[in-house]
Amino acid sequence: MTEQACSLPAAPGEAAAALAGVKTIAVVGLSPRPDRPSHWIAKHLLDRGYQVIPIRPGVDEILGQKAYPSLAAYGKAVDMVNIFRQPDAVPGIVEQALKIGCKVIWMQEGVAHETAARQALSAGCRVVQNTCIYKMLHQLDG
Repeated sequence: MTEQACSLPAAPGEAAAALAGVKTIAVVGLSPRPDRPSHWIAKHLLDRGYQVIPIRPGVDEILGQKAYPSLAAYGKAVDMVNIFRQPDAVPGIVEQALKIGCKVIWMQEGVAHETAARQALSAGCRVVQNTCIYKMLHQLDG
């Protein structure tokens, strides 16, 4: 993905490349409320066979999975970090993601941060911004 295209929704080919080999997804900002997009999208990811690690302070468990207050508290490598937070929170999340060895940073629809994206790209991560993983998976399914 070029720096100029970072904040645009991902093209299907870019998204497919980012999803290749992904098994473990830490969902930052995963809500315990079933009516929130982060909740039902994470449930969809679980139903598709992905291992989902909820990252949400103050919650012990979401969707039957142990929750952690931060990526740093989880402390293990994940294939992807899926971000459901405001753009101003993204740099700190990306910094923690890089420290635990994340391979893909995926920022949900409406979430983009050019500086953090460039930092992740320069560290060798794939970056998808402003793209809903749920919609993209359905688009890739055909």
